Amino acid sequence: MATALTELTGVRYPIVQTGMGWVAGPRLVSASANAGALGILASATMTVEQLRTAVREVKSRTDAPFGVNLRADAGDAGDRVDVIVEQGVRVASFALAPSQELIGRLKDAGVVVIPSIGARRHAEKVAAWGADAVVVQGGEGGGHTGDVATTVLLPQVVDAVDIPVVAAGGFHDGRGLVAALAYGAAGIAMGTRFLLTSDSTVPAAVKEKYLAAAVQDVTVTTEVDGMRHRMLRTELVDALERSGRTTALLRAVRHAAAFRKESGATWAGLVRDGLAMKHGKNLSWSQVLLAANTPVMLKASMVEGRTDRGVMASGQVAGLIDDLPSCAELVDRVMADAHATLESLPQ
Repeated sequence: MATALTELTGVRYPIVQTGMGWVAGPRLVSASANAGALGILASATMTVEQLRTAVREVKSRTDAPFGVNLRADAGDAGDRVDVIVEQGVRVASFALAPSQELIGRLKDAGVVVIPSIGARRHAEKVAAWGADAVVVQGGEGGGHTGDVATTVLLPQVVDAVDIPVVAAGGFHDGRGLVAALAYGAAGIAMGTRFLLTSDSTVPAAVKEKYLAAAVQDVTVTTEVDGMRHRMLRTELVDALERSGRTTALLRAVRHAAAFRKESGATWAGLVRDGLAMKHGKNLSWSQVLLAANTPVMLKASMVEGRTDRGVMASGQVAGLIDDLPSCAELVDRVMADAHATLESLPQ
């Protein structure tokens, strides 16, 4: 199935596996790439050297194109761009709109630039700066998300820009792919669906929590890091929402210290990133401190399997998923469903 996305990136199918922190590591990314999708390596939870090692591991596992997701507001974003360029990575994706300078550096090196956006105006801005495509995430998507549904946001963006648009938020099967194509998208991006595969390194007990969840068990809270965050509702999430501001801030400082030690970041680097985040998202200092919760609390679940002290980012679509196929089985199934759906449409 050829679309503007497959032509731009060189993948076989118009499917993107999103760059989920602590989840989208070399094993999942290479399995997605080998299945014909665009696998995206999550780098925000890695040091620069860890990123270089992870990229090399993906390259040792697959000859297919893949990408790396970057935090545009990170103080060392330029160093990470250098790794992408030196290692010949095909695609750079961004969770936030990158600067015009970063886009220019990547494009000059022949790297395809695909930011993720959650509003029409953001898509228009990065398109004007030279982005090659955009991923549009509606409010159904997991992790940090907006409040506009994919079915409303997607056609807005498709009509507003002349670059390929990839739809995210609420997709898990071939019917969704066909629907996205009908809206004018060039493909779909899936996070939760790829998290729930046998190639994902997320602990089995955590996957079982996702599989047991109903649609109403997926909620949006601002108590983890001060921003809208879609995740599974758990006793911990309920406790966070009941805790006072002082307790939340003390916990955030504790987590910031833990993340600094693990990531090798300096306090100066964390402050620099905090300033960038504060400016880029118009956050208060309290919210910036709360943002320190996210990496540590996600790692507790996604790496350590501690659902009692971690959070589980999740799209609403988790309530529709009940199995753990391999990436190859998943992609084959999505494409078979898509072709069957197209063939069943009235002529």
